[in-house]
Amino acid sequence: MTLSYKFMAIFKYLWFQLVSLGFHLLYHQLASSYDLVSWIVSCGKWREWQLAALPYIKGQDILELAHGPGHMLIALQASGHHVTGLDLSPQMGKLAMRRIRISKLPVSIMRAPVQNLPIADGSFDTVLATFPTEFIAERESLEEIKRVLRQNGRLVIVPQAKLTGDSAVVRFLESLYKITGQRNVPDEKNQQTQLFQIMRHRFSDVGFHVSLERVIQPGSEVIVVIANRKGTQR
Repeated sequence: MTLSYKFMAIFKYLWFQLVSLGFHLLYHQLASSYDLVSWIVSCGKWREWQLAALPYIKGQDILELAHGPGHMLIALQASGHHVTGLDLSPQMGKLAMRRIRISKLPVSIMRAPVQNLPIADGSFDTVLATFPTEFIAERESLEEIKRVLRQNGRLVIVPQAKLTGDSAVVRFLESLYKITGQRNVPDEKNQQTQLFQIMRHRFSDVGFHVSLERVIQPGSEVIVVIANRKGTQR
């Protein structure tokens, strides 16, 4: 291994450690700035990207993982679902609870790790996660999600979205996504990317059948992953 290769490997490791720390701070100590930051990096489309999951929700009882500030909790409850939210960040829990009180909607939230859900077997029709971190593809997480889903249950994930167009702002933001390692959106003619392949194999091993949908919105494109429990009607 050459010295330059070693240097690049160390630099890459340190860089992504720094990026991970930044995301951790944004979701915890700096949670109050989460809405502003997400609005800026998406050109104001973050909420639209999250809402792209709604057409793929099935059933009445919904569990949202890593609910963040609580926007989707309110949207789901307002659309007629019975919603429970789960997040490990106490700061996000406070933000979500404040939003729930203002909405006066009967939304329940809890704080717990996804790998050990304090929820009875077969409690939900759909589990939802929008822009989750790596926890969503861990075997322990998937096994717990499958356990709390009903027999015909479904896991819906919005892992990524991208801005379209060729403006200077879009090019700059897309370059930031690449620098921070978040850009792995499937090519329109070839969905067999590393992202989809990893999800398909890991989810299949646990007992899910995975499909991928591309949602085209004005000025952007959203990826939605639908994981149905095997042996059930889609």
